[in-house]
Amino acid sequence: MNFNELGLKQEILTAIAEMGFVEPSEIQAEVIPYLLNETGDVVGLAQTGTGKTAAFGLPILQTIDTKSKHTQALILSPTRELCMQIATEMSKYASGMHGVHIVAVYGGEDIRKQLKELDTTPQILVATPGRLIDLMERKKVHLENIQYLILDEADEMLNMGFLDDINTILEKTPEARRTLLFSATMPNEIAKIAMNYMKNPVEISVGKKNEAAKNVEHYYVLTKQSTRYEVLKRLLDYYPDIYGIVFCRTRQETKDVAEKLMVDGYNADALHGDLSQAQRDSVMNKFRLRALQILVATDVAARGLDVNDLTHVIHYNLPDDRETYTHRSGRTGRVNKSGISIALVTPREKGAIKPIERVINHPFNQMEIPSGGMVCQKQLYYMVEKMQSLEPDKKLERYMPDVVELLKNMDRDDIIRRFIALQFNQLLEYYHNSTDLNASVQQEIKSSRDSKSRGSKGSRRGAGIDDEPKKSRRQMRVVDKGDTLRLKINRGRKDGFEPKRLLGLINDVTGDKSIKIGDIDISPKFTFFDVDKKCVKQLMQAFASSPRAKGFIIGEVKGNR
Repeated sequence: MNFNELGLKQEILTAIAEMGFVEPSEIQAEVIPYLLNETGDVVGLAQTGTGKTAAFGLPILQTIDTKSKHTQALILSPTRELCMQIATEMSKYASGMHGVHIVAVYGGEDIRKQLKELDTTPQILVATPGRLIDLMERKKVHLENIQYLILDEADEMLNMGFLDDINTILEKTPEARRTLLFSATMPNEIAKIAMNYMKNPVEISVGKKNEAAKNVEHYYVLTKQSTRYEVLKRLLDYYPDIYGIVFCRTRQETKDVAEKLMVDGYNADALHGDLSQAQRDSVMNKFRLRALQILVATDVAARGLDVNDLTHVIHYNLPDDRETYTHRSGRTGRVNKSGISIALVTPREKGAIKPIERVINHPFNQMEIPSGGMVCQKQLYYMVEKMQSLEPDKKLERYMPDVVELLKNMDRDDIIRRFIALQFNQLLEYYHNSTDLNASVQQEIKSSRDSKSRGSKGSRRGAGIDDEPKKSRRQMRVVDKGDTLRLKINRGRKDGFEPKRLLGLINDVTGDKSIKIGDIDISPKFTFFDVDKKCVKQLMQAFASSPRAKGFIIGEVKGNR
């Protein structure tokens, strides 16, 4: 089946063809014909990323009256990000239509701007519940002519505490409206909304209720609590092309894990409830643009997060409820692409896997923690593949005769070996004689069994990443003041600069995590830091030549100020 067979008008077909749409997804193929040809309400059950926005958006665009000065369709979404995304997608679908006005209203932005946008009444309004109620109380939004009410990611809205707001909004809409409810899971509260506010809704389900996406592979890794962070790093190193989310239970754990990853040289950042909206937007923009490779997030902060092409979701801890696992793992494997979901569990937590398997209707496979040798091999192959696919810049040609002359006394194998060593020696050194983390887990399991067999109750260590091994890919050492030089860089508090960002930047630019950094002081416009005198020349040269240092100016601090 293709979109031409669904009964959509030509303006819409042209727009979605330009967006690359060819065949409808399963939920689109079911929902679009029903909305165009029937009049009933719909409960749509499908995972995030299966194309639900087009499923309800295209029929709405087909049926609204563009000459009307009333709001005809209201789309409620749980988060600012999802609200903006729905409005953007709907605008793209309507690019070939005349007179369609779509407005998104949400918290976290100056309401005056949104009030101005509403001076021209939109036919389609996309809103978060809290901001919508605010605008209703200001008499700026009127819902008495609503023909379509869509609750998108309804289970997420309930998880975020919007039930009372949803009831308030629904009571202000006309009974003759058509209600469409879309959700990844079907908790009891969703069933109550359907019973109280919908008229004999037809249920259109892709897969079983609460089932995980079919093209996601599910794994668990057994770890000791004390090596949980070390196992996470091992997994990140084993997947050098990872583009994923690491889920943590608490804000503090999210901050701790993200900060440790950045200090250890990983391209990561945190998303949690303590961030301002501007900070959250900055992190999300970097992640969407792939300027960040790893996002460490809480479940609450990631709600409504919509990013395509994620390769992995890693559960630093399993969530407390099984439906949350469905949401987490559904962040990857979207739009018919494959994905991997990996849960880190201690032997005591392993029993939680079976109940999740029953809910998501997918088996988990146990994954061994990659050994140091496996990581090095994977990284080497990845580097060689990148080199093979790289198209050299033609500007290099002018230097090639001199380079060939310099290398004329070396054979090919030796040249290859030495160039690989330039990039690879540090990783080899880090993983040389690395601990067998699988063996340490098995030893703990054996010790626990032996303890039980002796009738000993044993002792249970507390959770947390503070027990991690001291070995780190960046060993920060105190530097004697007499052996250091004071440098400054043109970034400060006003730029959101902080010690961990400085350390991460030095890691990226120099590729050397052994450089000794001493005291760090941050002013509004500059960051000052002490560096081992032996490393200053290396550091200055790296910042002068590396593309990663573009825009950063580093220099020696003169005098006492």
